[in-house]
Amino acid sequence: MPTLVLRMRVIAGTAKGKHLKSPKGVSLRPTSDLVRGAVFSILESLATDWSSVLDLYAGTGSLGIEALSRGAQQADFVEHNPRCCAIIKDNLENAGLASQAHVYCSRVTKALSFLKERYSIILMGPPYADLSIPEILEQLANSCLVGPGTTIAVEHSYRLPLSPNYGNFQLIKERCHGDTCISVYQ
Repeated sequence: MPTLVLRMRVIAGTAKGKHLKSPKGVSLRPTSDLVRGAVFSILESLATDWSSVLDLYAGTGSLGIEALSRGAQQADFVEHNPRCCAIIKDNLENAGLASQAHVYCSRVTKALSFLKERYSIILMGPPYADLSIPEILEQLANSCLVGPGTTIAVEHSYRLPLSPNYGNFQLIKERCHGDTCISVYQ
């Protein structure tokens, strides 16, 4: 399977500087270093629990791998594209973090029905064209995957404004960088 090493890398923590692969011929919008740094700056400012992380719409796994590198104890990755799932596994191996992770090659809607663990941080980097994100957030906010201490961080286009509330979750921070917005809920 051909892969292309983009200018993506882990930006902090134990795997800092490790390069992350991205599959050729797959339409992805990998999270830039700038946006990833902003996401984790917000999360670190909230004194968030880092015990368990869920990376939805994982793509290359860059968000979940960054969380593991920065001290998350374990992370689950959900991605529907089999080529991307293989790349996530390669990236986890390369970063030395594979033993702390599990990759589910599944659509997010299906994963929300079979995952049963409660996560402390949920990271979402959905395709910008996916207009179902508000419905996914509502389903997620009312699932067994979240609890009182859960933080949800969503990377989305500024063209898709999100609600200030989903279930019991309130928007606590929102930052935009160009076309990309980061909305954080607790």
